[in-house]
Amino acid sequence: MTEAHDAIEVIVAKRDGGTLTDSQIDWVIDAYTRGVVRDEQMSALAMAILLNGMSRHEISRWTGAMIASGETLDLSGLSRPTSDKHSTGGVGDKITLPLAPLVAACGVAVPQLSGRGLGHTGGTLDKLESIPGWRANLSNEEFHAQLESVGAVVCAAGSGLAPADKKLYALRDVTGTVEAIPLIASSIMSKKIAEGSGALVLDVKVGTGAFMKELDKARELAETMVALGTDAGTRTVALLTDMSTPLGLTAGNALEVRESVEVLAGGGPADVVELTVALATEMLAGAGVTDVDPAEVLASGRAMDTWKAMIAAQGGDPDAPLPTARETHVVTAPSSGVLARLDAMAVGMAAWRLGAGRAALGDAVQAGAGVEWHARPGDAVSEGAPLLTLHTDEPARFERALESLEGGFDIGSAYEPTPLILERVD
Repeated sequence: MTEAHDAIEVIVAKRDGGTLTDSQIDWVIDAYTRGVVRDEQMSALAMAILLNGMSRHEISRWTGAMIASGETLDLSGLSRPTSDKHSTGGVGDKITLPLAPLVAACGVAVPQLSGRGLGHTGGTLDKLESIPGWRANLSNEEFHAQLESVGAVVCAAGSGLAPADKKLYALRDVTGTVEAIPLIASSIMSKKIAEGSGALVLDVKVGTGAFMKELDKARELAETMVALGTDAGTRTVALLTDMSTPLGLTAGNALEVRESVEVLAGGGPADVVELTVALATEMLAGAGVTDVDPAEVLASGRAMDTWKAMIAAQGGDPDAPLPTARETHVVTAPSSGVLARLDAMAVGMAAWRLGAGRAALGDAVQAGAGVEWHARPGDAVSEGAPLLTLHTDEPARFERALESLEGGFDIGSAYEPTPLILERVD
């Protein structure tokens, strides 16, 4: 076939600060998916986009072309409205686990296509796979049937959804173009829009343990993604939330499942409950449900029933004991005072080095590995008392995990609290 454009023409246009035409964008995404545009050519274009940016129209068209590279899901036949959530990833970020069953228990279906962890941020699928028997891969038929019967699905995205994104995502990782906001936004939103949910709430993390370290960059990403969702007809809002301190009291796969179940049982750490309820409120509002209080539903235990049904529907045993690591190491407080800081990145790196995360896609993870902290910033601590417990199956991992935690916390005389929810973008 005769190609409508050639790769060099498109690269040069963006290299020189130009605006790509609709035709150029449609062609380059399609040609890259087909293998006509080679990896080295797409690498050059990705770098040009990183350096010169894209207009709102370009990003919207680029996202649409990525959606068009594969299949889309049609959820219009469900008996209830749909709403979804996406987090840009953090440390101890187990919010999807209590959130999906909570929103479903409030009458809104949650089609949550999730991913695996890479580096210091944990993946939702890795967490759920620590539950005996649970499986991440569902057919489209199983996905629809579970959404209708249970109201919530958390599973892996099929290979047919935005295949252009899968190729480009791997390329960005090895070419220094991960930080390009147009490419981050279109990557996230192409998959979420293709998923077919009526409403979407974005949890954009800000701080040391987040992908976006600075508030202005996080705000730019949130605004870009909200605009993409709006342009595609999906009701989209974003919350900017703090990730300088890790969420809850645990980071690690089975450890976070255990904590999520505590939240569903009406307990759990206050920050996890606060963020779960805030996101649930936004998800329900996006689906047009404003007469249900998610905090009341969470306290009532109804969300726990949905959790058990959701896990069982995917082959898991919600009542089975969760895996525990064979070895533990306790870090004690070096002095008495107030825990003034606990750095999310330090904790995330320690959990990763203990075996909770992976260095490359395809690596195995340990279900029981991770970090548990016994105090949160603002809590009083006593010299010699347990501050953190490290969990792993391989004691040789303790040394490097402890290196990650050096300088990762401060004990002082006072603590300045920061809000968990920083801003809302709609």
